[in-house]
Amino acid sequence: QVQLVESGGGVVQAGGSLRLSCAASGRTFTRYDMGWFRRAPGKKREFVAVIGASGRFTNYADSVKGRFTISRDNAKNTVFLQMNRLKPEDTASYYCAAGVQAGIFDSTYDYWGQGTQVTVSS
Repeated sequence: QVQLVESGGGVVQAGGSLRLSCAASGRTFTRYDMGWFRRAPGKKREFVAVIGASGRFTNYADSVKGRFTISRDNAKNTVFLQMNRLKPEDTASYYCAAGVQAGIFDSTYDYWGQGTQVTVSS
């Protein structure tokens, strides 16, 4: 069992930055690929980024590529999402997730956090 708790959301002006964190419980963090997803009001949940268990592999949605960076600190059981040059369309609830051999599809993840809200004002 893995419990995930996100933090770092807030309100920021367009062009600004935020850093989201996701703290994982348990001693098996290094087994899991970690992903970030988001859900905007009235829209489906969408993939944002994923990082492999070792941290060597990353993948991003086209909409955030070059602006967002996913990273992890396995010693601290934490995954991060650095978000730069934020746009109003990035406004959403952001969720971290853990899965084995996980990828861009939310069905490949076994554990989910409760989410943290990011609001980007224009």
